[in-house]
Parts: sequence; C-alpha cells; structure tokens
Amino acid sequence: MIFTICFIFLTVALALSAYRLFCGPSAADRILALDLLAVIVAAGVLLYILTSGQPVFLDVLVVFGVIVFFGTVALAHSISKDV
Repeated sequence: MIFTICFIFLTVALALSAYRLFCGPSAADRILALDLLAVIVAAGVLLYILTSGQPVFLDVLVVFGVIVFFGTVALAHSISKDV
C-alpha cells in the first residue's frame, strides 16, 4: 500500500517536472527540470527494486547517476559560456 502511494506521488512529481521542462522560461530552469526528472526516475527504479527484491538494478542506478551528473555539468558549462 505504501509503495503504491509513493509511485503515485512520483508520477505527480514527474508530470510537474515535465511541464517545467517543456514550458520553462529559461535554459537553466529546463536543465534543473531535466536533472529532477532523472532523480525521480531513479527513485522510481529504487522503489521497483524494493518491491521486486532484485538488487541487480542498483548497478544500473549508479551508472545512470554518473551519466546524469556529467550531463548536467556539461549543460551548465555550455550555458555559462553563452552568458
């Protein structure tokens, strides 16, 4: 029951973050929304790991986190060059 409620909250957060990604007033808002989307997806995968009992996806989460981090740094660097 608690996992269902968590999935519902994550879905609402995902929708709100997707709205900010597509309708954000600036590039910095869009980058932040994309980073938040990645964190929400990672939280969803973590909830799936907890409900299914398959810890093999933890390695996937670590690699996903590293890729998202470097992507955010690269996008922030490209924005700082434009300013």
